Amino acid sequence: MKIITSLIAFILAVVCLSASGALAAERPNILWFVVDDMSANFSCYGEQTIQTPHVDQLAKEGLRFTRAYATSPVCSTFRSALITGMYQTTIGSHHHRSGRGEHRITLPDGVRPVPSLFKEAGYYTCIGSGLEELDYRSQPVTSRTRNRLGKTDYNFNWDASIYDSHDWSGREEQQPFFMQVQLHGGKLRGASETQYESFDKQVESVFGNITDPQSVTLPPYYPRDPVLLKDWSTYLDSVRITDHHVGQVMKRLKEEKILENTLIVFFTDHGISHARGKQFLYDEGTHIPLVIRGPGIQSNATRTDLVEHIDIAALSLAAAGIEIPPAMQGQEILASDFQPKQSIYAARDRCGEAADRIRSVRTDRYLYIKNFYPERPHMMPSNYKDSKLIIKRMRDLHQRDALGALTTELLFSATRPAEELYLYGQDRWQTENLASNPDYQQELLKHRQELDKWIEETGDPGPESQAVYDLETQDQINSTRSKVSREIYRKNAELYKRWVSEGK
Repeated sequence: MKIITSLIAFILAVVCLSASGALAAERPNILWFVVDDMSANFSCYGEQTIQTPHVDQLAKEGLRFTRAYATSPVCSTFRSALITGMYQTTIGSHHHRSGRGEHRITLPDGVRPVPSLFKEAGYYTCIGSGLEELDYRSQPVTSRTRNRLGKTDYNFNWDASIYDSHDWSGREEQQPFFMQVQLHGGKLRGASETQYESFDKQVESVFGNITDPQSVTLPPYYPRDPVLLKDWSTYLDSVRITDHHVGQVMKRLKEEKILENTLIVFFTDHGISHARGKQFLYDEGTHIPLVIRGPGIQSNATRTDLVEHIDIAALSLAAAGIEIPPAMQGQEILASDFQPKQSIYAARDRCGEAADRIRSVRTDRYLYIKNFYPERPHMMPSNYKDSKLIIKRMRDLHQRDALGALTTELLFSATRPAEELYLYGQDRWQTENLASNPDYQQELLKHRQELDKWIEETGDPGPESQAVYDLETQDQINSTRSKVSREIYRKNAELYKRWVSEGK
């Protein structure tokens, strides 16, 4: 009798293991393309100067969102929110490059990085370039970059063991994987003429040509100056290189016969790095492409409802059959019963030494922005931004009174409006502030109240203390190699502290 019972138990165990293995094999792989510093300058989003056939193909075979937005317009805060599915303000990771030195940041109870949830569910977790022969810059791998993990940039304490490897090739047979393909994107163009020239060579080696600076269209507040035109054309070439890299990864998935069982999510971490883009809450800084392709995704589909980048965590977990944590603020936007959002939010806080606090709410027709420090100029001193050739050029043009009225008003005014209200559809680049227009006072009040409600309900802590600011800026100074940059950073930090003491 014992022998029969043992035999039955053994058979049942084998059956269960087989079923478990089959289930594991059926679970989709999840692959994210996460691209640095890039707006939706792809053909499928209306860009006409260049062609992006591979991202276009993703859109043709999948679902394209036209109104996806980052909850933060700078790398580390965006990624902290992305990897937790939480607003960066809620988890205290809203100040750029923070919590890495003497000052530490711990995630709230119930909040965990998404890779740990995938790993716990049996997924192989990896982060890298998605290609064995090319690195995150789309350049040939070297002995230094061959097994390099991709960019994380999280503003909180985390354990590197949440990632198994830089690539999915090391997984067990039939084991599903969660892969973050991290690409340098708009950072490829660099910030100087020397870097432009070096990147031009890379572009020519791939495509045989570079984009003509005279062919580009700039936002109306940027002058058609040769320096700015060259920068923008080089940026568009970084879009082309990114698109090419995406195509190579797609080719690999197809050759390995795993493409059809892989959910692919393509997006960028915020908009183009420019004077009114990265670090700011206008569309130039926060509007991002979002394209999804894979099992269960309708082909050649478009959605125009408002979504946030923190939703990517929730939809990815759901696709893998993993329970979405109750605390997660991102929503499963692919669910059949999903109700479109009526409003979405974004926040900008300290970036490097540049202390700021800006919040925004977007609804179907309006963008409302609140500047908590209106006495500080838009073009605040910033070691990071002021090192860029385009910013140096614009400051030089301003000194020579060679900029138009719109540029001067939006970028070089000594102060900013406390509130901004822009109308979608009629004001693409958000240049006409309606906050003081009597015809829009009802909408202004409505959006002001909506933002205040979000700030309270999500536990937005606002600015850091002066003691923490000192710790964070000193940590940045200590980690900066350039003596010149360290000194600029230090002087800027002293200026911001003086502004605080002056109530500015």
